[in-house]
Amino acid sequence: MDDVKQFLRVSRVYIEKILRPSYVTAYMMTWLKEDVIEQIKHKEQEGPTMASTLFVDKLLELQDEGWYQAFIDALRASGYTGLCDALEKRDFRDIECLEEDRRHLSIIYSTVKSNIKPDELVPYFTQCFLHGELEAIKQETVQKGDCAGAEKLIDCLLRSDKKQWPKIFTIALEEKNFTPVLEVWSQNKDSECKKETESSCEEEGEQSTFTMFQYSEEVDPQNQCLSAAPELRLNHDSSVANVPQLTGYFHQSTSELKLRNYQEELAQPAHQGKNTIICAPTGSGKTIVALSICDRHLKSMPAGQKGKVVFLATKVPVYEQQKDIFCKYFEDSDYSVVGFCGESPENVPIGMVLKSSDIIILTPQILVNCLKEGSVPSLSIFTLMIFDECHNTIGSHPYNVLMFHYLDMKLGSTGEKCPQVVGLTASVGTGKAKNEDEATQYVRKLCASLDIEVISTVKNNVEELEKIVYKPEKLIRELTPRKTDLFINVMSEIMSETEKMARNIFPQLDSLSNIQNRSFGTQKYEQWIIDTQRKCRILQMENKIEERRICQELFTYTEHLRKYNDSIMINDDARTKDALDYLKNFFENVKNGSYNPIEQQVTKVFEAKLPILEDISSNNLNPKLDDVEFILIEAYHENPQTRTLLFVKTRALVSALKNWIEETPDLRFLKPDILIGRNKRHDNIGMTLPSQKGALESFKTNSESKLLIATSVADEGIDIPACNLVILYEYVGNVTKMIQVRGRGRAKDSKCILVTGKREEAEKEKMNLLHEKLMTTAVENVQNQNKQDLQKMIMQIQKSEKTQRDLKKIIKGPELTEENKRLLCWKCKRFACNTDDIRVIEVGIQRKHNHLLWLQSLKCATLGLKVTINWSSGGELKNKKK
Repeated sequence: MDDVKQFLRVSRVYIEKILRPSYVTAYMMTWLKEDVIEQIKHKEQEGPTMASTLFVDKLLELQDEGWYQAFIDALRASGYTGLCDALEKRDFRDIECLEEDRRHLSIIYSTVKSNIKPDELVPYFTQCFLHGELEAIKQETVQKGDCAGAEKLIDCLLRSDKKQWPKIFTIALEEKNFTPVLEVWSQNKDSECKKETESSCEEEGEQSTFTMFQYSEEVDPQNQCLSAAPELRLNHDSSVANVPQLTGYFHQSTSELKLRNYQEELAQPAHQGKNTIICAPTGSGKTIVALSICDRHLKSMPAGQKGKVVFLATKVPVYEQQKDIFCKYFEDSDYSVVGFCGESPENVPIGMVLKSSDIIILTPQILVNCLKEGSVPSLSIFTLMIFDECHNTIGSHPYNVLMFHYLDMKLGSTGEKCPQVVGLTASVGTGKAKNEDEATQYVRKLCASLDIEVISTVKNNVEELEKIVYKPEKLIRELTPRKTDLFINVMSEIMSETEKMARNIFPQLDSLSNIQNRSFGTQKYEQWIIDTQRKCRILQMENKIEERRICQELFTYTEHLRKYNDSIMINDDARTKDALDYLKNFFENVKNGSYNPIEQQVTKVFEAKLPILEDISSNNLNPKLDDVEFILIEAYHENPQTRTLLFVKTRALVSALKNWIEETPDLRFLKPDILIGRNKRHDNIGMTLPSQKGALESFKTNSESKLLIATSVADEGIDIPACNLVILYEYVGNVTKMIQVRGRGRAKDSKCILVTGKREEAEKEKMNLLHEKLMTTAVENVQNQNKQDLQKMIMQIQKSEKTQRDLKKIIKGPELTEENKRLLCWKCKRFACNTDDIRVIEVGIQRKHNHLLWLQSLKCATLGLKVTINWSSGGELKNKKK
């Protein structure tokens, strides 16, 4: 008995950090008196740690045999399995290893609670939280809002005894794309952050060949083929089955596709078995061409051999659409069609199904994962691979990762047969090319990545193509922004005051980040916030309690600065009213949470300026919105049947513009609908897949909704034959994105208009138009190049890339030991290298070797290392380093 009590006294520190006694006392009623249990429950109102302390004290007072085993059983029955195992084994290492994660989570507390939606994360923690905790989080969220619910969720994480909760938390943040939290939580963790594609239009170019990460399979309804749907002929009765213009479904099975002449021209090289990029405008029917290639490929296999086709689509709705099309077409044939995407159940044996099927529709990361885990041994199991939107085969995209496997097979000595490759795209892109030679080389590199022999474009049937696919007129409207903006002036004062408060508690605030000349209301300021929060994580002070307090307060201040910065950006593109509503909602959520003294202090500063901001919001008109209103009124005056797609960069702006249109008398008749991505982020909610489909179908078929506001989720695939007006509201990307977005306008005499108040954005779009011509020239150069010379150049690129990849595999990072230290730059405190990375180069004193010494000194200076060099008479480097 004494031994058990002594062990409990030693281990009570772990129990008090984890246990909520109210979940356990119900199982201890035989051992604890009713008044004691009530006393413990009452104490829990002051905090679970204090209640746990009292609970352990009462356990130590027990004298009867069996109470300790009853306590262990109560822990297991109530769900405290981690703590129970630790007490039984008398080994607390699994719980101790969570201490660093708990400390870090408590530091970034303010960022987490301000940028997550607890109802989205709760389902991930059913195995980590107790049932009572899950219900408490849900109840707190419903009654008090997201901020209060998030605080409850964080509190449950901090007291969790499950060793897997940090990993699950990381996965949940990644899958729900809570980017601000992920940026400060996952640093230096084994986390594969999903690529954000919606919040900004990224410039394509040379990306790292080796850094592999999982792209988010974000929803993007696509239907490239339908406005150019061919006739489908049935062999048995020669009747005609039309492909519906709107749904993309085949109502009858067929064994023969009758392509249009230009489509047959596009497909011809692939029909001959060549690796081909099919480059044709959006709406020209590339999917139908791919279907024909697949059909011909399977039917032309030699006797005794069987074909296997994989069709890869980057986004889930595109995958679903293509799967439907292939299933309809082949439903009465001898070929089986299956499909898998990120939405597929995890327990499906995908590798086994792939081996037994003829046609497989996949999102690319699924196949990457199968190859990595070995359920698909090699790409040689396929005889044809079709890459939709193949221009993505660059850098670290899953398409390129798959082609790494392909090229290793091709250039290796295994003797495996490589599948035929077909790529589909409306634009191969130009990367960062500045001239014709660089653009041509970029196209060659894409061909090398996909092992392409031919780029197939329409040359002989251009007139037929132009009758089918209309190219919208492109207009750029560059506007003058507000001459004076009092909202920005007031918000700048608030942000300056908030920064001052942060400096009061940490005078070295500006030294945390080297990002200088940051202006309020810019992306650069957002990057400063991220950088500052990351540096808080590695802040080192002698007084650890003070260090933790300062870090927590800095996160609170910077999180408020983030919201202020967001509001200025919303004000720039929407109404001041929308920006102010964004802030008021944020502060309302904060007040419903714990509302600590720092939050009260910052709120007081904001509310002191609120009457002024309310007055400004009533008459601070946005000239860009006035221009959009003018465009819409004119368009619908000329043609009441106009259908409009309005593209914006952020979800917050989608909501703001929808409210503006609905509240503007002359625009209410448009009855706008929205289309945004599935993954939900910190600034707004996303849409479920059924909601997306409903919004799209409603816009296609419902005459009441005349305008659809969309983010980049819609720029690659919506097919609306009646759409004749595309407005790009501060929405500029690279040349590929420009071509894709412009292609959304399918109707005759359609227009694509960029509305911007930023000179640099207007200039960038003009440059995109020039790059489009450059791209056309580059493609022609590759097409006209001698075939043998082209293949030699492609082989050279492939071998060079493979050599670099192989070298990367061989060179592994050194393990950190007592002798191998991490070195930080003495100026900015950033990681520079490990000590094992440093090598000593022996250098002679002769003049011809002086440049080596200079380069070595320069490298060390860049790393922030101090180098002392002594010379012997023989000219050898004697001192290594200091």
